[in-house]
Amino acid sequence: MRFPAAVALVALGGAAGTYARVVVSLVVPDPALASTLAVNIVGAFALGYLSTRLADGGNGSGRRRRGLRLLFGTGFCGGFTTYSLIALQAATLLQQGEVPVAVAYGAITLAAGAVATLLGIVLASRRRPSGVRAVARS
Repeated sequence: MRFPAAVALVALGGAAGTYARVVVSLVVPDPALASTLAVNIVGAFALGYLSTRLADGGNGSGRRRRGLRLLFGTGFCGGFTTYSLIALQAATLLQQGEVPVAVAYGAITLAAGAVATLLGIVLASRRRPSGVRAVARS
């Protein structure tokens, strides 16, 4: 895949992911911490699932998988999730003297994201095409 096409896929996916994050922030009621937590957990699950499925091979060509990885993995999931906002929100909480809330928020977000990623990987591994399992067993 040529560089301009790869950049276009990442930009397109990133724009869609960012738009989806804004929609979630409008749908999930305050506090803003809840919407940030929600998008990061959903995004971590999606990235774990997608990465595992694309690594399995399947019917698509290598070029197609690379394109899907750039569009959805790097672009959409990168634009949808916002771990940098967690740092900003935690810093704001710390400045307001809410130390226990800031620490709990950061720790819960990171732990939940890791668990969501693992769940995505496990779920995607169970849904492998039958041909992949047959090759892996032989």
